Amino acid sequence: MNPLQPFLDRRGVVLLDGAMATELERRGADLRDPLWSAKVLLENPDLIRQVHLDYFRAGADVATTASYQVSYEGFAQRGLDWRKTNELLALSVGLAEQARAQFLVENPDALTPLVAASIGCYGATLHDGSEYRGDYSLSLQQLVSWHAPRFDILTKCRVNLVACETIPCLLEAEALAVLFQQEPETPVWVSFSCKDEQHVCHGESLAECVALFETIPNVIAVGVNCTAPRFVEGLLRSIQGKTKKLLLAYPNSGEGWDAERQTWTGTADCDWTSAASSWHAAGARLIGGCCRTTPQTIRGLAQAFPLPK
Repeated sequence: MNPLQPFLDRRGVVLLDGAMATELERRGADLRDPLWSAKVLLENPDLIRQVHLDYFRAGADVATTASYQVSYEGFAQRGLDWRKTNELLALSVGLAEQARAQFLVENPDALTPLVAASIGCYGATLHDGSEYRGDYSLSLQQLVSWHAPRFDILTKCRVNLVACETIPCLLEAEALAVLFQQEPETPVWVSFSCKDEQHVCHGESLAECVALFETIPNVIAVGVNCTAPRFVEGLLRSIQGKTKKLLLAYPNSGEGWDAERQTWTGTADCDWTSAASSWHAAGARLIGGCCRTTPQTIRGLAQAFPLPK
């Protein structure tokens, strides 16, 4: 069964959470580090649990784990071996599950929220903005081999689904398609970082990328994340009718990432509530936020898509 279906049946949309790093920084975490939010798994994991809980309280149906930036190479630079990195991947799932358990104590009549294990793109772990370029120097098989260990560990944690996020290029999508067919039991969504209303960051069309997953049964949703909100409606319409998968949209605030200075620039350009209505009209059934969004963003979405009385 599609784990999203009860939420779709309830109000016609699944509300995702928002940014993890933004909230961690707001609560005092220093993320000026190649590990980014993953360093908090080492330094203050309960802070991650608190962020998950606040997103559930704001109305999110899904918590996305703080594993996006976790890589064996990144933690090896801190002296941690594969076993310890695997423990941290499992911890990222456990923190979301703890937050869910507390939310259900507070809201015993609520539908049980879902936990989606985040798998970031290869470029994210380079910490140089590659997730917004996709200019990798790896082969297809190298990308399959790089993604496989994290995917294996996170699926063994029995998460509700896996979220493969911020994919910037067709080649990495091809690698994920190979991987999913090797592990057909776990539901997956795939979301792409995009540079305009039709193309992923590396230049291929979003339609070409999502077509790779059409015949893979456990891929239940495709769409866009960490993309400027002004492009989202056009991107969704570019794939509307070209896939039978659910469509998802969780863009960033519209600010730009300066990889050299490690900072966001520009200003937010989105009225989230009205924009989300246009994304829904364009086919999105999973809607949330990415970088620079907050629990308040998700609270606004919950008001825009209220539960039936």
